[in-house]
Amino acid sequence: MSACTPTRTTDPTRDQRSHQPHSPPSGPHRRFRVAGADVSASIAVFLIALPLSLGIALATGAPLQAGLVAAAVGGIVAGRLGGSPLQVSGPAAGLTVVTADLIHRYGWRTTCAITVLAGLAQLGLGCLRVARTALAVSPAIVHGMLAGIGVTIAVAQLHIVLGGTPQSSVLANLRALPAQLANLHPAAVTVSALTLTLLVLWPRVPGRVGRALRRIPTALVAVAGATVTASLAGLTLPKVDLPSWSSHALAGLPEGPVLGLTAAVLTITLVCSVQSLLGAVAVDKMAAARPGLTARVGRSDLDRELLGQGAANIASGALGGLPVAGVAVRSSANVHAGAVSRNSTMLHGVLVVIAALLMVPILELIPLASLAALVMAVGIQMVSLHHIRTVTRHREVLVYAVTTLGVVLLGVLEGVTLGVAVAVAVAMHRLARTRITHEEKEGVHHVHVRGQLTFLAVPRLSRALHLVPQGAHAVVELDGSFMDHAAYESLQDWQNTHTAQGGTAELTGRRAGVRIAEPWAAADSSGTDEPGASTGCRCRPWTPWRNHQCDPQPAAPTGYADTSSGRSGPDDTSDASGHQLARGISVFQRNTAPLVRGELARLAREGQRPSQLFLTCADSRLVTSMITSSGPGDLFVVRNVGNLVPLPGEDSGDDSVAAAIEYAVDVLKVRSITVCGHSGCGAMQALLNSEPGGARTPLKRWLRHGLPSLERMADGNRPWPRLAGRAPADAVEQLCLTNVVQQLEHLHTHESVSRALREGALELQGMYFHVGEAQAYLLAAAGGAEVFDHVEAADLPA
Repeated sequence: MSACTPTRTTDPTRDQRSHQPHSPPSGPHRRFRVAGADVSASIAVFLIALPLSLGIALATGAPLQAGLVAAAVGGIVAGRLGGSPLQVSGPAAGLTVVTADLIHRYGWRTTCAITVLAGLAQLGLGCLRVARTALAVSPAIVHGMLAGIGVTIAVAQLHIVLGGTPQSSVLANLRALPAQLANLHPAAVTVSALTLTLLVLWPRVPGRVGRALRRIPTALVAVAGATVTASLAGLTLPKVDLPSWSSHALAGLPEGPVLGLTAAVLTITLVCSVQSLLGAVAVDKMAAARPGLTARVGRSDLDRELLGQGAANIASGALGGLPVAGVAVRSSANVHAGAVSRNSTMLHGVLVVIAALLMVPILELIPLASLAALVMAVGIQMVSLHHIRTVTRHREVLVYAVTTLGVVLLGVLEGVTLGVAVAVAVAMHRLARTRITHEEKEGVHHVHVRGQLTFLAVPRLSRALHLVPQGAHAVVELDGSFMDHAAYESLQDWQNTHTAQGGTAELTGRRAGVRIAEPWAAADSSGTDEPGASTGCRCRPWTPWRNHQCDPQPAAPTGYADTSSGRSGPDDTSDASGHQLARGISVFQRNTAPLVRGELARLAREGQRPSQLFLTCADSRLVTSMITSSGPGDLFVVRNVGNLVPLPGEDSGDDSVAAAIEYAVDVLKVRSITVCGHSGCGAMQALLNSEPGGARTPLKRWLRHGLPSLERMADGNRPWPRLAGRAPADAVEQLCLTNVVQQLEHLHTHESVSRALREGALELQGMYFHVGEAQAYLLAAAGGAEVFDHVEAADLPA
């Protein structure tokens, strides 16, 4: 392993001790410790979970204690045994409709038994290690299921908000709504309106006061505010009623038809499992956004997460609690509150237990209308406009709509089944639908294939190809991402025959003439003259964004330049460069422009609204869009030699960087500024090799802004920045890392930056990219020293 490999170093003496199982312990047993970050995060999650658990129990028609039981079990059992350390489990809004229907059909004790059986089913699936199969479900189905559940919840809770009682179905609730509006309960409407108002306005309180107040969970503020107002005003309202725990109902033997109970168990298993597994993946993404957190807690083990959720459902059902699943709201709050281990999830469960035992008099002051308004708001939020735009952009809105309507009108299991059926039908339609056209332009025959080229399209492809006369020049344009073996063989046979009869055939489009899953080098013998089919081609999925050419250039006699074709000999290098640029533009117009034209048109209408200023080196090997997985409109990029930030007030004429910073912060309102250095930086090498005196060239005048970095590195009192726990490989790498830290300090001296930092509207971050390893590192402070911690390779573009 090379010295630059981004892995953490270990203590060899500790490794030796770990491999001595028979040696006696050197000291007392290590005591259990909980990080302060986990304690504060657990309190934040508890304050969110408490009102939501009561509200969800109310929405299902279950005993209110059942919500507290599920929250406690989800935190303690799933938190301890699950495979996603930072995911918080408990009663989820996505299970509300299913649970309410089960309680209505079979009663509460049988519903608890169904929860236990669903937990056993989850344990079985976890043992079979099929957790990742759930990720194959189309996101349109998942979003449609949640949207349908959200609509059902919102319509049902609206009746409680208005002071009435919900009906058993969405259609019944809609039919009863006019009568309910005619008989409003003023006190219930007032409390509900106050709750909704606080939910909307609390996160929008401006200024420093708002930033401080937003640390208090919005749900807690809304319910507490409505409760205090109702108590002070003396409003007569139905309130939370928590019977004695001695009379709490536990699970009983399931009673009902076998087929109905089996379908109920499958439904609970499906919804709990899919929601928990997708939630675990989402938590991984949120954890990756916090530098150093992913390396500390690791990625989620989905099979273990399924086992943990199964154990939690067994315990919750047996103790008379609601079904348990991973909850996105609480998990997001847990990560953002700074949790670093599963201890925060478990502590939140302990706090719920304490509240359920000691805070009953306080909980019984909460009006049911306030909880109903809270759950109704959650249901409305489950219908996400962002998800609708996403599925529309991916042409899956039909799957989304069918799933949503199916869940609303028929039920969760029936709606998901319909969604899966429609998704399969849409996929088959896309696979089978291929448009093949033939036209002649100026003596050239064009055969255009749009869509996936499979054996189903071979007869039409053959008819179109046979319209090309013998000896003619033909261009076959493949506009699709898939070609199976039958289509490949048919296309190659025609091409070989047409070429042998004196014609020419040019194949254009992505992976033209290449077998599916065949290495690119293997295309060398395919006979195609498509660019990319030559030996040594380095085409990759980002080829449309690269200005390189793969096809071999025929050697021309010395001194000869063919200006008509754009090819040149050794004496015409300028024409060669011009040809490469023109070819790159042509490839962009043909392959890339159709894909991005709609997005660029939108950006042209709306203007640029980048999220961050990315200040990096002008090195040609540093492709900012690739290493950050960004696209047009995402980054406001400033590039210069050495990624330097001159100090303000320098009388040097170097105002371009300062102007870009001011424009990005004050006009574009970017939320972050990233300074990105890289390995093998020529500017840092020149800075190390510079000698005092000599001619003051433009390069030397510019590099003087990097002298503070050189002085910082020479300062023996400062700890050197480290790279993924190791020392830099050489002086150049050390200076590259030090320079990133120094330029971040220079940013603080710019007035616009310092002002935005004080207001909390901006954050600064350092980044280092190792070119040879294609590995990105983010700057983090650890023990008073700057450490560039690596980002997992799976989080970078392949």
